[in-house]
Amino acid sequence: MAKQTTAKSQQTKATTNEVPIKVISINRQAYHDYYVEQTVEAGISLMGTEIKSIRDGKVNLRGSYAIARDGELWLENAHIAIYEHGSRYNHDPMRSRKLLLHRREINQLLNKVATKGMTLVPLKLYLKGGRAKIELGLCRGKKLYDKREAIAERDAKREIERAVRKG
Repeated sequence: MAKQTTAKSQQTKATTNEVPIKVISINRQAYHDYYVEQTVEAGISLMGTEIKSIRDGKVNLRGSYAIARDGELWLENAHIAIYEHGSRYNHDPMRSRKLLLHRREINQLLNKVATKGMTLVPLKLYLKGGRAKIELGLCRGKKLYDKREAIAERDAKREIERAVRKG
């Protein structure tokens, strides 16, 4: 009888890890402007019309960032479009949104951000198990020559792929 119980608990553990993820928005500009050194998943505190707009895919993360205020992390400059079918109680598209992390995670990130040249940039917004999550990157800014080097590498890779396809 004990064997059946453990089999059931193992089965439920396996199903909880397989939560479907639907990527809503990717901040491609962040990958161009920054070196991503670490990523962290955070929840977002949203209003009802905001989650509806997110499900419609009307989100822009370009130019957004996370800052600390009163020991909490806040997402700034993220544009979530006004919900078309909302009433007069619709949300402000550019409002600050609280990021949901454990205190220990916030403290670790803030210690790393205190290091010179580090910033918290949202990389992805996705739905995981019906809840909106954001992937924050602990990033270091690229210099102009680093950006040019990355573009040159990408172009070279593209040329090699074309040559391989032609045969």
